[in-house]
Amino acid sequence: MTRTHVSFSDLRTAAYCPRKCYYQRRLPDEDREPPPEIESIRSLATRYDELLAAPPSALESEPIAVPSVRYRDQLAATRDRLTDAGHWERLRNPRERDVLATGRHCRGIVHKVLTDPLEPALVSTGEPPENGVWKPQSVYAVAAAKALAWEHEESVDRVWLEYPACGVIRSVDVTTRRKAQYRSALRSVRELDGPPARTTNRSKCESCEFAAECGVKTRTLRSLLGFG
Repeated sequence: MTRTHVSFSDLRTAAYCPRKCYYQRRLPDEDREPPPEIESIRSLATRYDELLAAPPSALESEPIAVPSVRYRDQLAATRDRLTDAGHWERLRNPRERDVLATGRHCRGIVHKVLTDPLEPALVSTGEPPENGVWKPQSVYAVAAAKALAWEHEESVDRVWLEYPACGVIRSVDVTTRRKAQYRSALRSVRELDGPPARTTNRSKCESCEFAAECGVKTRTLRSLLGFG
């Protein structure tokens, strides 16, 4: 029996919270489309030279996540580091952009396809952790690597994660541990015939749009202050 391909976005969400993925998959397709501001942040990843040359006053009108002076400093440091390593031009001028990649088990959009060697670059609209990348993005990275590897019939050992709203770019090696996390997320999505157990990490529930439907009780500001 042929299985339906799992989307990158479902894998990413399941790695964060399988129960959230369950509720998200029940939404109509039109309600799962990203808001317009997402695309404006992603477009920053195509304009690095322009952003580096812009004065701080002009950067203030851009969808960046840090103060303008700090942003330009971080992006300049990223450029210098990647130029020294021979990767800046590859990331600025990829062979292809916004490619729908279909692997053996999953499919989704790869924002940039780099060559020599073959590597995907994914654009995140959020902020990076202090070190490395968030676990859901690690799963997303492995999914993209596997899909490209399947299509091109060659191995993909590294993925790039770009955080253009912060001027940060990081690389992710496709390790055995990350592959195991990917397989776990894939299994979670395929077993979603009903709502999974609620997460024990209630901090994830505070901003979740499905908290009420899920039935979790998030702590109010009043209770956090000790009044309730």
